[in-house]
Parts: sequence; C-alpha cells; structure tokens
Amino acid sequence: MQGVDLTIHALTKYPSGGGDVLMGSIACRDQALYEKLAWTHSRLGLGVGANDAETLLRALPSLPLRYHAQDAAARRIATWAAQQSQVVRVLHPAMVDSPGHAHWAVHCSAAAGLLTLEFDARYSAAQIDAFVDGLKLFRIGWSWGGPVSLAVPYNGQTLRKLGSPYQGTLVRLCIGLEAVEDLIADLAAGMARLG
Repeated sequence: MQGVDLTIHALTKYPSGGGDVLMGSIACRDQALYEKLAWTHSRLGLGVGANDAETLLRALPSLPLRYHAQDAAARRIATWAAQQSQVVRVLHPAMVDSPGHAHWAVHCSAAAGLLTLEFDARYSAAQIDAFVDGLKLFRIGWSWGGPVSLAVPYNGQTLRKLGSPYQGTLVRLCIGLEAVEDLIADLAAGMARLG
C-alpha cells in the first residue's frame, strides 16, 4: 500500500476457537520506525508463546465455519432485537441503520458475532444489570470469539469523555455457537422480565 508506513495486523480471538488467544503483528517500511519498534520489543520481551501458536494452528481449519455460523446467528438476533420495544437501537454493521454500515457494506460480507443493544432510557442501569444476570445461556464476560455466548452491560453515558450518543444502557453481546433459537428465547425471557 503506497503511503502507508505502518500496518498492524491484529488477530482477534476468533481464530483460536476458544476466545482465549489474542495476538497480532506489526509491519512497517520506515527504517526509523522499525528501529523504535524493535527497541521497544526487545525491552518488553513481547512474543508469541508456543502453546498460543499451536492453539491457533489447530483451530484455523474450522475458522470459516465458526465465523459464518456466529455471523448468521448475530444477524438473526440483531434483526429480532430491533423489533423489541425495550431496545431503541441495535448496533451491528450489517444493520442498514447502524453507524458505519455503508463503509462495512463496501469492504465486508460478514460481521462475526458482536452486536450491541441500546436499551430504552426508562430502564435503569440496575435493571439492565439484572437483565444480564438473569440470562441463562449468556455468560458475563469480555473474551469475544469463543463458542459460548457472552453479555456485558455498559453505561452509555460514561463510555466517552466528550459525551455519548447513547441515552440508555448498552448491552454488548458476543454470539457463540449455541442454537440461535435458544439464544433468542433466553433474550426474550429477559426482555419480558424487564417489562
């Protein structure tokens, strides 16, 4: 790529299949930048462990199947969630009204399993915490890309220092490999408890 001095290739947690490995690489054409990066690398001792490399290599053949299954399930859940009265917005790049959709549509054909639900501001953060706590199939956690679905609540007002476009509390979902109908039923039960 002309004019690009630094390229960062990050492997997310999807390649490992367990949501438990995160690694990447940095490549550059600028000699001075390379020397700074090499110096930093030597002082910090950053490197990929043999077990992490083995885990990735073992899981890579199933990556397309897992990624596309999670993408299809996330799209179904996003479409379903957008129709729920408790949710005012669904953030998922495949949703036409989601910020960044046009850019995504030009460059991508799949979006994996991450989506965010913005709940109506009438629900308190405590109510949304209870919603997440009450889910049976979703675990609470941050390790995206594994086989198990995860949910994490966020306070939309405290996400950004310069203000937030979100009025209500957010719930980030990472869709795993469970049956999508079961995940929707679990979310529907939680929405019913919210009222």
